[in-house]
Amino acid sequence: MLFATPPNTKTVTRQLAELDELRNHLGDQAGIAGPWLGSLRRQWRASLAESSIEIEGFRVPEDERLAIASGDEPPDPDDGDRMALSCYARAMDHVGVMSDDPVFRWLDRVILDLHFDACYFQKDEEPGQYRRRGIEVTSARGGPPAYVGPPHEAVPELMGEVVEWLDSGDLDAHVAVRAAMAHLHVISVHPFRDGNGRVSRIVQSLVLAREGLLAPEFLSIEDYLGHNTQAYYATLQKVQGGRYRPERDAAPWARFCVQAHVEQARRRLEQLAEAGDRWSFLEELVERRNWPDRLVIALEQSLFRGVDRASYAAEADVSAPTASNDFRRLLDAALVVQRGRGRTTRYFASESLRSDIRRRLGEGRRGPDGIE
Repeated sequence: MLFATPPNTKTVTRQLAELDELRNHLGDQAGIAGPWLGSLRRQWRASLAESSIEIEGFRVPEDERLAIASGDEPPDPDDGDRMALSCYARAMDHVGVMSDDPVFRWLDRVILDLHFDACYFQKDEEPGQYRRRGIEVTSARGGPPAYVGPPHEAVPELMGEVVEWLDSGDLDAHVAVRAAMAHLHVISVHPFRDGNGRVSRIVQSLVLAREGLLAPEFLSIEDYLGHNTQAYYATLQKVQGGRYRPERDAAPWARFCVQAHVEQARRRLEQLAEAGDRWSFLEELVERRNWPDRLVIALEQSLFRGVDRASYAAEADVSAPTASNDFRRLLDAALVVQRGRGRTTRYFASESLRSDIRRRLGEGRRGPDGIE
């Protein structure tokens, strides 16, 4: 038995209509976006992966997240925090592949493989296999467990029901509600020894991505959940009631996720507008100095946790010597600062450049790179 998908209330129906408008607007804006969109999407992908793993206690320094999530800097296999980010990003890459696979089918192996992707570094937690023992979620306040999963003997059958529902259940429900229920089904069965939250969020993203309107980084709500973790857990606990009780009302969970989607879509639209304004400002700056257009790429990358010569050269399609000359020009103009030496050298936007951009964007607005 699984949780029943709740009927939409008037409030949820109104929010879903707003969400549809926001998603259509997102698609329109992405379609006319400039060359800066690729950089922004990479930032979003890194951000959603980091937000999701932070919910479970993993932490990666801010200036390393993009390089690790994009695969540019493979982490030390013994570094659990950085491996968690790398593996989650890999799982989301898998979601991207499956999102437009014309012969895709929901199978238990889809969920098992996503768990293997996300938890590959946790060998002792049997990644890619259902648990073979009972499981409890410890309460942060002590005392009784926050949640007790169903017996391990019931997991294969329950996950069979989840997969069957994913394939053919409640297909007339709005995709945001359906994705929320997918999340609830998986996390309530708690089918794995560890990583149940991560894989539940990844499955939710896959349901959204399979609709085919936008890529996962536009639609996934990991950023919202990461910033509202207390409310996320509180809503789950309210619905679950401490153990596997699918007869309980799932409406509070659906409402929470729909609200998360609306807030996340609004923020994505703001970030698109900010990125466009920022790129225009950088174009004007480069043009005033009669520099090659490609230096806009270097400046944009410098704002996002720094840039090295190799990644800039690849993005701008220039030779290593040309990249070095471009960065020397930016250093001389005090638009970037250099950190590190040799192979570890990275270039970061100077405070004067960041201040100019803050003034351009307006007080109170901030980009995904944390320009404040």
